[in-house]
Amino acid sequence: MAKKKEKSGCTPTGGDTGCCTCESVVSVDERGQMVLPKEVREKAGIKAGDKLAVISWQMGGKVCCISLIKADEMADMIKDFMGPMMAGMSKG
Repeated sequence: MAKKKEKSGCTPTGGDTGCCTCESVVSVDERGQMVLPKEVREKAGIKAGDKLAVISWQMGGKVCCISLIKADEMADMIKDFMGPMMAGMSKG
C-alpha cells in the first residue's frame, strides 16, 4: 500500500476545537501601517524582509476577514495544488 504524503501545512490553532485564536489586537495608523507584535512574529517565524500575502474573504460584498500567509509558503501550496493538474495536462 502506498504511503500518503504527509502534509506539513498550517492549521488553525485553538486546541481540540480546531478554532482560530485571536493572537493580538493591532492598531492601524493614518498611513495604513500596523505592527505585528514580536510574540506573533516569533511564533510565525516572520523575519525582517519576509513577504506576506494578504488574503481577504468577502461576505455580503464587504471584506469580513483578512489573513496573512508567508508568500513562500503560499507558493508551495499553489505548487502542491497545481502540480498534479499541470502534469496531467502535459500528458494529454
